Amino acid sequence: MKPFLILQLRPEDEAADNEFAAFLEKGGFSPDEVQRIRLDQHPLPDNLNLDDYSGIIVGGGPGCVSDPLDGKDPVEKRIEDEIMGLMPEICARDVPFLGCCYGMGILGHHLSPGVVSKARFGEPVGGVDCALTDAGRSDPLMVGVPDRFRALVGHKEAVQSLPEGAVHLVSSGPAPYQMLRCGQNVYATQFHPEADAKGFETRIHIYKHKGYFPPETADDLIRQIHKEDIRFPEMILRNFRTRYAAGRDNGDP
Repeated sequence: MKPFLILQLRPEDEAADNEFAAFLEKGGFSPDEVQRIRLDQHPLPDNLNLDDYSGIIVGGGPGCVSDPLDGKDPVEKRIEDEIMGLMPEICARDVPFLGCCYGMGILGHHLSPGVVSKARFGEPVGGVDCALTDAGRSDPLMVGVPDRFRALVGHKEAVQSLPEGAVHLVSSGPAPYQMLRCGQNVYATQFHPEADAKGFETRIHIYKHKGYFPPETADDLIRQIHKEDIRFPEMILRNFRTRYAAGRDNGDP
């Protein structure tokens, strides 16, 4: 079986390691089924061939696609450019792709430049009610996911309108575009399919002073997170693995 390529953007060791472990656990991956690249430490190989992978998963991170270019850290800018550079081939060839949180910004910006911004739909750290759309109910990545479920979020920017060529799969009240699909195999979620309360507690500590929430509310947020019933988002990761583990599937959903 071809491995899945997991691309990570988080520059903090603890956050990156926690996220990677969550992808393995929640997605049901064994370590030998994946290839991990921390883009803060290693640029994408010049000879990267997407045909060598069953699928690509992009994790979250503290950067924002919509931030002004002159204000971005050089490493953050390089990472963004490298991932954005993959999207034309991924979308044109319908390569299996799952972007998580930051990946929504990447896919949205690729499909419709300017559609991702901080104008509306930013969500504070915490749980949110999500609902499947009609298209979501029939999508293979949503098998076993109920019409309504809770997910963990925390983001400053969001897709403001449906990008060109995208299918709307999941919505919520605070942020209507929680999950999209392009073609048959390219997906992105605004929520975190890999996250649970323990993992989010780690991130709350790490990003306490990054502008996601008032630092003095961190302990209250952690208590609230541990009261959440987060069971279904991880099924999306498992369905992604199951659908593409045997090789590329370009069939209808």
